[in-house]
Amino acid sequence: MSIRDPLAVSAEDHARLTARVAAARDREAFATLYDHFAPRLVGWLMRTGSTRSAAEEITQEVMTTLWTKAHLFDPAKSSLATWLFRVARNRRIDLMRRDRSGEIDLDDPFFDVEPEASAEAGMEVRQRETQVAAALEALPEEQKSMIRLAFFDELSHSEIADRTGLPLGTVKSRIRLAFARLRDRLDDLGR
Repeated sequence: MSIRDPLAVSAEDHARLTARVAAARDREAFATLYDHFAPRLVGWLMRTGSTRSAAEEITQEVMTTLWTKAHLFDPAKSSLATWLFRVARNRRIDLMRRDRSGEIDLDDPFFDVEPEASAEAGMEVRQRETQVAAALEALPEEQKSMIRLAFFDELSHSEIADRTGLPLGTVKSRIRLAFARLRDRLDDLGR
């Protein structure tokens, strides 16, 4: 698997890639992290009320922070995902404060600080990520590619059909079968 394969990137890989960015300004490592986190940050910011353009702007700022301040990331304190989403949250708050056109609702759940996860919870999350990655890897390639397009490239079923030239029903069937196999595999691993 290439380093750019988002299915192959775990929390430990994120820490290693970030260390490469910090130590040597490794462009390939940064590109892998960018490809993994940028769409997730944009999606999360939009779900929390940002416009697409604001979400993309904030995401660019967050990824620039990763490029310029990767040396500040400490994997002993949090995962890279936690660190980046916290930076995004803070950037969004800053943007809202600068925006004088509207009032900030400090009771908005967006401003609630999430408690730090315990080390045990972090280990459980990493174990689950490893299990999900293994389950994804075990899928037939045609199903795995549908999952990549739907969840990593964030394409709709229609967009996947257009891109692959497959009928829409085939795309939906493959995604449904992939989910069934993932669920079964994860249930087996959980026993």
